[in-house]
Parts: sequence; C-alpha cells; structure tokens
Amino acid sequence: MSKFKILAIGAFVASSFTAAHAEGPWSLGAAVLVTPNPYKGDQDRVYPVPMIGYEGEDFFLRGFNAGYYLWNDKVDKLAAIVYYDSLHFKPKDSNYSSMRSLDSRKSTMMGGLSYVHNTDYGFLRTVLAGDMLGNSNGINWDMAWLYRYNTDRLTLTPGIGVQWSSENQNEYYYGISKKESSRSGLRSYDPDDSWSPYVELSVNYKLTDSWNVFGMGRYIRLADEVTDSPMIEKQWTGVLLTGITYSF
Repeated sequence: MSKFKILAIGAFVASSFTAAHAEGPWSLGAAVLVTPNPYKGDQDRVYPVPMIGYEGEDFFLRGFNAGYYLWNDKVDKLAAIVYYDSLHFKPKDSNYSSMRSLDSRKSTMMGGLSYVHNTDYGFLRTVLAGDMLGNSNGINWDMAWLYRYNTDRLTLTPGIGVQWSSENQNEYYYGISKKESSRSGLRSYDPDDSWSPYVELSVNYKLTDSWNVFGMGRYIRLADEVTDSPMIEKQWTGVLLTGITYSF
C-alpha cells in the first residue's frame, strides 16, 4: 500500500472510527483518501484505504492507530498510543530538478499519549507523540475542541484545533542543509517550531445497526515556518476521507 503524504494521518484516520459509533467491538470497511501534497512538484494523490477497528475496555485499534487505555470512563479517556505518521518526501516524485537533488524524508512511527475529555458542550481531544524510529527525533502535539450533533441516524462532528510541531520535526521535513543547498541551488533553510491551525468535520450515517457510511475532512493552514521553506509551494494542506464500515 502506498505511503500517505499528509500531516498526522494516523491520528486523523483513528478519529473516523470514533465517529462511526459501532454497535460491535470490531469494524471492517474500505475508504478512499484524497491528500493534497504541500511539497513542490509532488502531485496530489488518491488512495484506497482498508479500515480495521477494534474497541475494547483496555485496548483499541483504529486504522493506523493502536492504543492501551490508562484511564477509561465516560468523561475521561487517557491512552498510550502508537500511530503511523505518513509525512514523507521522495525526490524522484518531484517535477522540479532542484527538488530531485534533495535528500529523502522518511515516514515514521509515532508514540505517546492521547486524552479525551467529554462535557455537555463538546469534547477536548489531544495527542502528544514523538518519533519512535529516530528519523526526525521530533514531537507533534495536536489539540482540538469538537461538538457532536446526533439525530436518529446522522451524526455531525465539527471541530477546530491546532497542531504544534517541534523544531526537530520541521527541520527534518522542511529544512534544507548547506550540502543540499549546494547540490540543488535552493537556499538553505533552518526552521523553528510551528503552530498550524485547522478545522475539521466528520459525518456518519447509519444505514443499519451494523453498516455505516462516513466522511471526514480537515483543512490545515500551514504555519509560516513551513511555508517559508523552499520545499513548499502551498499555504495549506488537508485530508478528505470517505468510506463504509461494517461492525460486529
């Protein structure tokens, strides 16, 4: 399966299972993922995505995200998690000769903590995780406030949030070393940490007690520390995911 080119896709795909309200602990399905790519000369892509989920009292599996609950009740949920962060760059994918002279940036596995706090006015969702494979040695922090509207079969969950990326994270994925600069002709670039705000919306419709159709979208306004990189040509990125799941 192709690697996805989007920020923190593991955490995002995981939330699609939360929105599905499965009747059983297991869910299987299929989806289509559309990902705008922020790197110069790297085309936007459409990918098929298998959806596999499990929700237990102690353990959960949500697509590319797995976790173990340290605290789990109706109000607060704290979990140790691992997820696949797909952001990567392959020089050969670019249409620009200067970009093809840069080093590759690898995707990685992230590990950390997730926390959800539920109230009558919505819920707080936050994830703090670091690179487990030593590619960037970076840290990502995602925090959002969401509100779930329920009808008989339809559920809408809009939200607003922000992503923080550490200096190491940005330097690995968006920085350009002096050696790369001399090879490519692009100016060297050494970013600091960054904050990128976003809005998102998830939609779930229950066809039956077991079958669910869902859609999710997130629009991310990239921080100046990202867009100032000579590697980047867009001011924004995001993700659109839609599919169907069966729970049992």
